[in-house]
Amino acid sequence: MKNPDITSDQELLEAVKTGNLDAYTTFVRRYEKQIASTVISMLGDCPEAQDVGQETFIRFYKSLDNFRGDSSPATYLTRIAINLSLNEIKRRKRNQSRHAPLEQARQTAVKGKSEEHFDLKENIQRAIQSLDPKYRSVVVLRLVDGYSTKETAHILKLPMGTVLSRLARAQAKLRKILSPMLGENHE
Repeated sequence: MKNPDITSDQELLEAVKTGNLDAYTTFVRRYEKQIASTVISMLGDCPEAQDVGQETFIRFYKSLDNFRGDSSPATYLTRIAINLSLNEIKRRKRNQSRHAPLEQARQTAVKGKSEEHFDLKENIQRAIQSLDPKYRSVVVLRLVDGYSTKETAHILKLPMGTVLSRLARAQAKLRKILSPMLGENHE
């Protein structure tokens, strides 16, 4: 960036509004890992996740004049990323009915392989991916991205009680999915 004195988000965003592309590049670099983590946790490591990550920053840029600063840029970006991820999940579900026989064959082939070929991190990621999107978004924000319950409620525009309830249900589902892999029996 040409002006190294610009360090705060507010200063970066003001510079971006004046057309400073170097400031926007700095802003994107500041948040790209966080947004990538959120999107990959929601969708898995796939080309669509990259598209959603890029679209998150494009949408933020286009709505920059409407950004009031009521929340931090990180929270606003995360909200965009979660919403776009949920849209992608809905799109996948619509397409899934068309491709269901092919997907069932693939899953059968995967089940035929030894589960030991997958490490714990991959198993956890797959378990998160298997959750219903409303639970997945809470797990990603609270347990993966580390947002507080209050911040998660703000991002998802839900009451805190709903966030806590969904988190508890999601954790129970994850425990049930992962316990055989961890040698536990929670039946």
